[in-house]
Amino acid sequence: MRVLSGIQPTGRFHWGNYFGAIQQYIQLQEENESYYFIANLHALTTVRDQENLRRLTLDAALDLLALGLDPERATLFVQSDVPEVSELTWLLMTGTSMGLLERCHAYKEKKARGLASDAGLFTYPVLMASDILAYDSEVVPVGEDQIQHIEVCRDIAGSFNHLYGETFVLPKAKVLQSTKKVPGTDGEKMSKSYDNTLEIFEPLKAQRKKIMRITTDSRPMEDPKDPDTDHLFQLYSLFADDSQQEEMAAKYRQGGFGYGEVKKNLADLSEEYFQEARQRREEYQKDPERVVEILAEGASRARQQAAAVLRRVQLACGVK
Repeated sequence: MRVLSGIQPTGRFHWGNYFGAIQQYIQLQEENESYYFIANLHALTTVRDQENLRRLTLDAALDLLALGLDPERATLFVQSDVPEVSELTWLLMTGTSMGLLERCHAYKEKKARGLASDAGLFTYPVLMASDILAYDSEVVPVGEDQIQHIEVCRDIAGSFNHLYGETFVLPKAKVLQSTKKVPGTDGEKMSKSYDNTLEIFEPLKAQRKKIMRITTDSRPMEDPKDPDTDHLFQLYSLFADDSQQEEMAAKYRQGGFGYGEVKKNLADLSEEYFQEARQRREEYQKDPERVVEILAEGASRARQQAAAVLRRVQLACGVK
């Protein structure tokens, strides 16, 4: 089965990115033909500093490789290194209705909030459809809030197929089943836009300070607490094994302990959990040319597939 997904380089990856998506990307590469790309063209809708975008793109590659994405098993590449996708986007745009794009979440939300939106944001779903269709992707792993993107992609591909004959493979969404909620340091969903993230590879001292400042309630130490509704316990559960979780949950229910104990344990466990990934990242960072080679090799493989699909589309609609 051919799997494809992309991730934007709009900031350093955090625990929510890892447990919500990246961890499962790594699992999917074991038994599938996997394509993963760094979506720097999509990032242009928000990142407008060229040096920052280049740095974030390289950081994304380093992070993914360090976390276990294997270039021998999966094709890893930068979106802009496959120009066939941009040409495919135009061919798809000529048959995509305005109404379909006007119903898409990102555009609707910005418009409802009275914020300025550009043509890039409005046509973003068409570029996303091209990303998927260019590789004859069968499965696209997404979060529940992104299912609409796959539905729009299927609508766009279906319209093209109706006009010109069966040309595209219609992809299916694979909803990422993250069994663990990843709250931020303030208890809300961990997100760069909320400025409440714990980055995977930030300096350990800085990260420990952030963990020790995680927002908690003001109940006295002796009061019992409910672990099931506590965001600090949810973060602790990301890294603790079953016995550690049971022991900590019992302390919550019994009372007589401070949140500082949980925070210290969380810092220790998270440091241990990502220790090997940190070491791998340091090795890759010492050899940036190898990272560039991996991305170039991935782009070469991706371009071969995208070129074949683009040729098929060009012939179908008569531009070749």
